[in-house]
Amino acid sequence: MSEGTMQRRAQREERDQRAKRLNRLLVCAAAVPVMLVAAGCSSDSGSGDSTDKAEKAAASASPSPTVQAAAYGKLPEPCKAVSKKTLKDLAPKSKSGKEGKSDDISTRGSCSWNSLDNNGVKGSQFRWLNVSMLRFESDVTRGPADKLAREYFDKQVQEAQAVEGAKSVKTEPVAGTGDQATAVRYELKKKEGTFKQQTIVARVENVVVTLDYNGAGLAGDKTPSSDDMLKDAEKAAKEAVAAVSEANGKGDGKAGGAPSEAASKSPSKSSSDSSSKSPSKGASDKPSKGASASPTKKPASQS
Repeated sequence: MSEGTMQRRAQREERDQRAKRLNRLLVCAAAVPVMLVAAGCSSDSGSGDSTDKAEKAAASASPSPTVQAAAYGKLPEPCKAVSKKTLKDLAPKSKSGKEGKSDDISTRGSCSWNSLDNNGVKGSQFRWLNVSMLRFESDVTRGPADKLAREYFDKQVQEAQAVEGAKSVKTEPVAGTGDQATAVRYELKKKEGTFKQQTIVARVENVVVTLDYNGAGLAGDKTPSSDDMLKDAEKAAKEAVAAVSEANGKGDGKAGGAPSEAASKSPSKSSSDSSSKSPSKGASDKPSKGASASPTKKPASQS
């Protein structure tokens, strides 16, 4: 083999070696971005997993919403909420009370008494007494039971002040009756006579007691004194509130709790505030059928 041929072969081998090294460099260079991308994806994925785990941990660590439990869990027997002695004064001719229908006696209850003292040609005296009670439960979405009871208390006072046909409406606080109490009184003139209406709305903790007491002199008999009837109604309301407290193992059996500062100084906020909200779930703001009779519907015909 000639010297020129050997030289050309050496040059070809050197070129082949350089081409192989170049190919290897190109393959490695192409692989680098892929590795970087893969590493980047792996890093992002790990970061996302860490974030999700942190959020789940924080959520599990957060406490569930809570609300203060209701103070009172039951109601007294409505027809025993007022003493026999007081009933004899308010409804002397009533033989027994009529208990209203209730789908849950621990949540709502009522009782009414009719009294007609018929004196023939000398006229008659009619009296009607109704006591209704509504108890509220605490609810996470609506709030604590006593707050719901206050809202219903305001609504009851507002309704008493807005009775159709009422004349000479007066609203005043009632002291020593639960946590707050308001009396609304007015006159209703009907063909049978002039009826004197007294409505006392009282709240003790998470229970609202509404007492309605009205009377009239019929067939020419004299109209009863509104002041005297109010005193009788207040006495009965105090006993009903005390019965609620006693049924739950609280209170001294006299007034059912000390009056609030607001109740002792001024009428309920509802006399000037028109706010009205629904009570808690499980305790409707409308008494059940028979639970509360309106004095505007048929006070005289109940005789």
